[in-house]
Amino acid sequence: MVRRIVTAERDGRSYVLSDGLVENTHDFVSVPGFRTTLAWMAPAVPALPFDGADPVAQVTTMVPQPHGSTLIIVQFPPDSVMTAPDFDAAAAGTEQARFLPGLAETFDPDGSGKHRTQTLDYDIILEGELWMELDDGELRHLKAGDVVIQNGTRHAWRNLGDKPARMAAVLIGADR
Repeated sequence: MVRRIVTAERDGRSYVLSDGLVENTHDFVSVPGFRTTLAWMAPAVPALPFDGADPVAQVTTMVPQPHGSTLIIVQFPPDSVMTAPDFDAAAAGTEQARFLPGLAETFDPDGSGKHRTQTLDYDIILEGELWMELDDGELRHLKAGDVVIQNGTRHAWRNLGDKPARMAAVLIGADR
């Protein structure tokens, strides 16, 4: 689980508004070990001081509008979960559509996991190892501490290892 500390300001002085686990976390039933946590969203021009309303309590899309931002923490299970004989791709797609609104629609319908968003992404590998796959088939091996700057390009994340991997992704809505 992800702990989120949110600060605010009252009478010109800073304080901790909230400190706790992010409620907008989903452990996928159809993809065991896959977990997404939508930690924060901000409009193109955030208003300060912060009004205290949780921007991820009610979400219609995880993809930010131009110049807005989204912070997502994703745990990827090993790819062997998706290649298991009992894996139900249709159930996974249905669950993703429900819990990853806006993002699920960017995935290629062929089940490859490739997708493209209208965003500039800062992807930081927090734990484990992932492989980034691009259109030319190149797989780039990534380890904890590595940072990927994803400039609105079509890509897929692969976990070719045998342990879960975690990544933080900051999506910034872009103009194309």
